[in-house]
Amino acid sequence: MLPIANSCGRLEAAWEVLRQVPDPEVPVISLCELGIVRDLRLREDGACGLEVVLTPTYSGCPATELIADLVREALAAFGEIEITMQRAPAWTTDWITPAGRSKLKDYGIVPPGPVAGAQPVRLVHRHALTRLACPRCGSEQTEKLSAFGTTACKALYRCLACREPFEYFKPL
Repeated sequence: MLPIANSCGRLEAAWEVLRQVPDPEVPVISLCELGIVRDLRLREDGACGLEVVLTPTYSGCPATELIADLVREALAAFGEIEITMQRAPAWTTDWITPAGRSKLKDYGIVPPGPVAGAQPVRLVHRHALTRLACPRCGSEQTEKLSAFGTTACKALYRCLACREPFEYFKPL
């Protein structure tokens, strides 16, 4: 087992590496900024390595295995990496960091609004109750083109002012 001080420095170094691992679907945001990385700890079995706790954005996310592989690859220098998928509590868009929300907007994806506390969220595929501002020009003159974008967790919109399409990350 590593001494406590060395363990803390090792964990912080591993966190720094994890903060650089991009999401495979939206590479401008890291897995940490997206809120997928829930915890990082020394392996309890005494093995030289780390355990990374991940919560996928939804249980059927096709990128889950790729994300686990990216984490293992990024942390390979830290020894054996154990990935634990923690599906409860379910991931929520509230876990996206402010920096992550800003990066999504700069990338052209409207970040989701806040989810109402611990209340269940019903996914609806209608127009948003409030107008979405275009991430490119800021106009609120927008329309929904499709309930689904490049992934099921996003919807496709178009700005009527600048005519550019953009995606909206649905609140979950």
